[in-house]
Amino acid sequence: MKLTDLRGILQYIPQFRERTFVISVDGAIVTHEAFGNILMDVAVLRSLNIRVVLVHGASAQIKSLAAEQGVTASNLDGSGLTDEVTLKLALTAANRLTHEMLEGLSAYDLRAACTNAVIAHPLGILHGVDHLFTGKVERVDVELCQKLLDNGITPVLPPLGFDGDGKTYRVNSDSVAVAVAEALKATKLMFITAQDGILVGDHVIRQMPVADLESVLAMQKDEVHPGMLSKAIHAVAACKAGVPRVHVISGFLEEGLLAEVFTNEGVGTLIYANEFQQIRRAMKKDIRSILNLTKPSVASEELVKRTRSSIEKQLADYYIFEIDKNPVACVALHSYPEQNKAELGFLYVSPAHENQGIGRKLIQFVENKTRELGFDQLITLSTQAFTYFQSKGGFVEGSPTDLPPGRREKYEQSGRNSKVLVKKLK
Repeated sequence: MKLTDLRGILQYIPQFRERTFVISVDGAIVTHEAFGNILMDVAVLRSLNIRVVLVHGASAQIKSLAAEQGVTASNLDGSGLTDEVTLKLALTAANRLTHEMLEGLSAYDLRAACTNAVIAHPLGILHGVDHLFTGKVERVDVELCQKLLDNGITPVLPPLGFDGDGKTYRVNSDSVAVAVAEALKATKLMFITAQDGILVGDHVIRQMPVADLESVLAMQKDEVHPGMLSKAIHAVAACKAGVPRVHVISGFLEEGLLAEVFTNEGVGTLIYANEFQQIRRAMKKDIRSILNLTKPSVASEELVKRTRSSIEKQLADYYIFEIDKNPVACVALHSYPEQNKAELGFLYVSPAHENQGIGRKLIQFVENKTRELGFDQLITLSTQAFTYFQSKGGFVEGSPTDLPPGRREKYEQSGRNSKVLVKKLK
């Protein structure tokens, strides 16, 4: 999808309008030249009436300031204790970054405000070590944030927390983002980093349910990229706290934020709290999507052309596979009760979603439905994908005599000479 194609974006707007996105940006990204592109993307989100809260880190700037000043500081990477020297560096770095964000937002005519909405208390003594000025988020001032959002103002939250005595503590920006997303009941939490997503070994996780990510952290923690470990841990925490979707993307991709939000395949890592994919029966409103989805395959003669009226007449036979309420694949199940057989037809998966196991899920779905109907044989016809059905679906080559009489007549009239594939279910 071209991001300049507004028709592609429009399908997402109803589900995101007036929703809240919490966007957490690593400090190293804020000072990079690519940050201007991210702010432009934020401006697009705001123009679509999507509420945005910005959180930023500061560890890269703290390290840089410590080197410039020649001082020895603790907790440079945001973990462990924070001494007085480090706290001063954190205040300087955070203030600079917040100013840069406010300045950048002003350039796009966006109103914004830095707040003291994060209330924190000392992390305290852990394993015998006093963590001094390291804080832990106690709560978020929801009323303050909501009033700003209600008035079209973007809250900007630094990695700092404040207690009731007016003391300031350094807090982990990832934990701030999770706490804010939970408190504001955000639809999405987005971490913008220097990596393409959560890396496990050399592999970038593209889509994963939170339960699977928990297993990765339990069994393969050492294989998670060190710079992404905190994101993975906090992604789990966010989903378990009720945030439906957590995204981790690179801040160096032009229009990366929009591509992650407004395309099904995204550009980074998506961790989801519930099953965001589903197979459901097609409805009348889906016919146009089915026709548009399968148009390339019909043009290449991989699929037989079906008209709107023909689909509508047999609408109960059609199913779609959707991702976040957007159809990306379809299949049909035609039944022949007198012959105790069913036919799998019109199987198609969008090219953007190939090699993700969607086709196999649809085959298994149709097979299960066929069993539920009490039929003992599933057939399918194919001119180009017969090896796929054989290797992935367990079909074997049959002959036209395996087709029900009425179906065989249509087969012979079509002149397509498709291979007939059969799977016995009993």
